[in-house]
Amino acid sequence: MAYDRTQLTPEALQTFLAGHPGWKHEGGMIRRTYEAPSFLAGITFVNKVAQAAEKADHHPDIDIRWRKVTLALVTHDAGGLTSRDTKLADEADTLFAEVGS
Repeated sequence: MAYDRTQLTPEALQTFLAGHPGWKHEGGMIRRTYEAPSFLAGITFVNKVAQAAEKADHHPDIDIRWRKVTLALVTHDAGGLTSRDTKLADEADTLFAEVGS
């Protein structure tokens, strides 16, 4: 599957972060921790993210700790952050809104 391997500019990254206050740039990745209302809601969220990631062929690191789910995104084969990361992060935010309330 061909995709744009262009790394985000610092300005594009800052624009994304400004519009997505839950996300942080750490260790060359974008990362966010979501807190679900229950353990099962968190697992439902993880399953939805997994489906979206599989469809996009772009898989985040996922850490589950009771009701907290942390996603970390980077495009390893492009050597940094790309629009693939911000698109999946944006989709994760939308998916969490469906299960997290």
